[in-house]
Amino acid sequence: MVEIREEFINQAKHIARNAEVLPGGIEELAVKLQHAADTNTPLRVKLGMDPTRPDLHLGHTVVMRKLKEFQEFGHKVVLIVGGATAMVGDPSGKSDTRPALTKEQVDENAKTYFEQMSKVIDVTKAEVTNNADWLHKLSFTELLQLAGKVTVAQMMTRDDFAKRYADGRPIAIHEFFYPLMQAYDSVAIDADIELGGTDQRFNTLLGRDIQSAYGKKYPQLVVLLPLLEGTDGVVKMSKTYPEHCISLTDTAKDMFGKLMSIPDNMITRYYSLLTNATKEELETYDRQIADGSINPRNIKMQLAYQITEEYHGKDGADAAQADFINVVSNKGIPEDIQEVKVEQGKAMLDLLTELNFVSSRGEAKRLIQGGGVKIDGEKITDLSYTISFEDSVVLQAGKRKFAKLVR
Repeated sequence: MVEIREEFINQAKHIARNAEVLPGGIEELAVKLQHAADTNTPLRVKLGMDPTRPDLHLGHTVVMRKLKEFQEFGHKVVLIVGGATAMVGDPSGKSDTRPALTKEQVDENAKTYFEQMSKVIDVTKAEVTNNADWLHKLSFTELLQLAGKVTVAQMMTRDDFAKRYADGRPIAIHEFFYPLMQAYDSVAIDADIELGGTDQRFNTLLGRDIQSAYGKKYPQLVVLLPLLEGTDGVVKMSKTYPEHCISLTDTAKDMFGKLMSIPDNMITRYYSLLTNATKEELETYDRQIADGSINPRNIKMQLAYQITEEYHGKDGADAAQADFINVVSNKGIPEDIQEVKVEQGKAMLDLLTELNFVSSRGEAKRLIQGGGVKIDGEKITDLSYTISFEDSVVLQAGKRKFAKLVR
């Protein structure tokens, strides 16, 4: 039995904060950390990314922050762009087959990934690979050998496959290859640790099994992180629901405003997953919110400032906070409001979409019906409303989007 030194137990506990370490928990992770130090062999920490969309959001940073911790302890981060897996499509958490991407779509979406990731981790010190480099080179025989290492019964233990089968919904054969391909990535890059969200439990643990099948004596540990809810506090953050998603490409003003819109019961969860707040600080926030000794809005303002500053700097956070206080707290209008020339009779639904105040007509309809659209402070609730004014008016969509409409 290896005697684990306290230094590495503490490192493992730090890494395991907010995380689930499988299968051996903190103790097995501490053993790996200690062995890496004793042999001067940094752990290879894997994160696979299928560039299904061109931008990242705060939900992605939960895992990225954990990568940063491994970097700070001197380990090697290996980032795998899913050039091959994205062309298959992982239905994780989905009830239907996810559309596969073309090579051109993968390349285009991957362009901004690392620039955005550099806001959290040191990409220059990471090993960046593309799984198309090895998966596309497998012969048909090698692919059959890989498939032969997993049974259909094993595949059907994956929740989304099991549910779809029970409901009589189709499962394409190629979908079984996604977890196999992701697992083989761990063999190809010789991973010691794999990170992922809790929706990747099956895929990441399969990586251990496949590594063992290919002869790795000490297969990877899996570190799973929670999925961050969007600003509605219910559905996980995703670009599928843009109205509840906080992108890393959002302006400082939008990021700050969206953070201020989260429900009060999500404040400490956001603090826990998106900042370095200590356990004691989180307990204090929970207590203050519960006993009413402080207005939750004040804690939320502090949270919004801290996160916005991390991605936009102090100047950006200062300006965003000042704008929020002016617009929302003081019922003001931003100083930098855009001026837009609009023809009379223009449909409000079309205008909201053309100004990029919403991402779709569906979102525009929900915003209008919810009382979120105003002309000179008056709510517009008629979906058939058309623009008509004498000189100029101020259009407000939601809490943070404004435009001065002129003839």
